Amino acid sequence: MCGRWNAVRERHGFGYWTVREHDSPAVLGFCGIKPMTLAGLPILNLFYRLAPAAWGRGVATEAATTVAAWASAHAPDLPLIARVRPENLASRRVALRAGLRRAEHLDGEGCDGFDLIFASRLP
Repeated sequence: MCGRWNAVRERHGFGYWTVREHDSPAVLGFCGIKPMTLAGLPILNLFYRLAPAAWGRGVATEAATTVAAWASAHAPDLPLIARVRPENLASRRVALRAGLRRAEHLDGEGCDGFDLIFASRLP
């Protein structure tokens, strides 16, 4: 997987970042963006995945909000979306706190299950 992540970074100049505590080298997870298409529309997919030890502490919200702001400043013409499993209430809250809103018309089967779509900057 890391090889694919590096290829995205090399091709586009951005990708996924490591999430760490401010004062620790311990890795808590990853957050970033990847160019994709959704319903024929070029988009940036906001990805966040953290270790259970980081859950419930606001780390995902801080990371996703930071990445969303970066995307807005560096790729303002591309919509930003997050694909969330329906049962993942915490991930839904993170997407909303990062400034994305529900885009029910884009919900559907992803590559590994049904996704609810949260988005910003849709045309």
